[in-house]
Amino acid sequence: MSVDPARTAPSLSAPAPRRPADAPGPAPAAAGSAASAVLHPPGGRAAWFAWTVGVTVYVLAVVHRTSLGVAGLDAAARFGIGASALSTFSILQVLVYAGMQVPVGLLVDRIGPRRVLLLGVALMSAGQLAFAFSTAFAPALASRAVLGFGDAMTFISVLRVAARWFPAARNPFVAQLTGLVGTGGNLVTTVVLAQALHTAGWSTTFGAIALTGVPVFVAVLALLKEAPPGAPGPVRPPAGAAGRRPPVGQQIRAAWSEPGTRLGMWVHFTTAFPASAFGLLWGLPYLVEGQGMSRAGAGGLLSLLVLSGMAFGLLFGRLVSRSAASRLPIAFTVLGVTALCWTVTLAWPHGHPPLWLLVVLMLVMGSNGPASLIGLDYARAYNPAERMGTASGIANMGGFIGSMITLLGIGVLLDALAEPGSDSYSAHAYQLAFCFQLLPLLLGTAMILRLRRKLDR
Repeated sequence: MSVDPARTAPSLSAPAPRRPADAPGPAPAAAGSAASAVLHPPGGRAAWFAWTVGVTVYVLAVVHRTSLGVAGLDAAARFGIGASALSTFSILQVLVYAGMQVPVGLLVDRIGPRRVLLLGVALMSAGQLAFAFSTAFAPALASRAVLGFGDAMTFISVLRVAARWFPAARNPFVAQLTGLVGTGGNLVTTVVLAQALHTAGWSTTFGAIALTGVPVFVAVLALLKEAPPGAPGPVRPPAGAAGRRPPVGQQIRAAWSEPGTRLGMWVHFTTAFPASAFGLLWGLPYLVEGQGMSRAGAGGLLSLLVLSGMAFGLLFGRLVSRSAASRLPIAFTVLGVTALCWTVTLAWPHGHPPLWLLVVLMLVMGSNGPASLIGLDYARAYNPAERMGTASGIANMGGFIGSMITLLGIGVLLDALAEPGSDSYSAHAYQLAFCFQLLPLLLGTAMILRLRRKLDR
């Protein structure tokens, strides 16, 4: 696990000023092999192997998470529900995910990421299998909640594995690479799952996804080593704690009181939710019903969003690894361009923007997910190793809270704007309903500006 050189013991003559964990400067020499393992994680092939095993779980989690995004219209027909009820599936799943981030962070800090990943795979597989054979709204909703519990345990665990295996300077790049590889799961969803639903059917398709968890579970159990040889265990009490774990409440308060944690949460909130809400649920209905596209054409645009995200992940990972000062400029650029593209799209006459504009919108929204990982980098950089999981959990809540608010707001507005007796929504209804997302964009941007000033002070 990487340790902030600035948090090593200062001289007794004068207190050392606090600085973020990724501040430049050489690490002090370590005394002993165990300390060296902590201060200088080895990297190399063993690190990449451990990360590969862990990230396989995250790819599977993204497949589970986004599986409803291409099945929204099928789910509405299967369960006989409207837009508000349909949005409840994703809202509940995201609500569970967001609510579990702090508990999961605490679990990762205390029992280690390997055990948390195993539990996550088991819950995701059970939830998806139940969803595959659900024929009524209530059991299907409960199944998605179980899936959300499992999904919540994956990303933070993979980042913790990476933090223990890779040097601190590599963490931003590895985090972006984790997100990039995870988007491969989204690509599987938009390309493979959308087609499978119409050839193999509902139960077979979702059942096959659930059973994919079996080999992944075995791989994590047999192959994953969560830390290099000689590194200490998952629990590292802070200095002066006499080897005792800090109380849970104290650990959460300490992480939350750090302005870098809160700034990370709001960066994640504001940058993540536009693409997340679009990909999780409303993208396919908007393109098919609102824009009159075929399912194949809509799937192609959603695939473009995923591919764009992979490219931006590589770019942002390189930039942030080279200069921590690039974090907020990247975030503000992504926010400004995303808001501009959506404003032009939604202001287009009669709610039917041209195809080239939709392509540009997909390319721009591809930057949202990679930019949101900057929030997790703030949480990592401004917290000591013993509460890194807790702080990452707090920051990781942000985008999913924003997504939940947006999913609900769009669903409620669509139902309010629907024509009486109609089971579909017009382009004008989508045009007005999607304007809702500009509100959380403004709120999040204001909070980032406020916390940036506080962090500078």
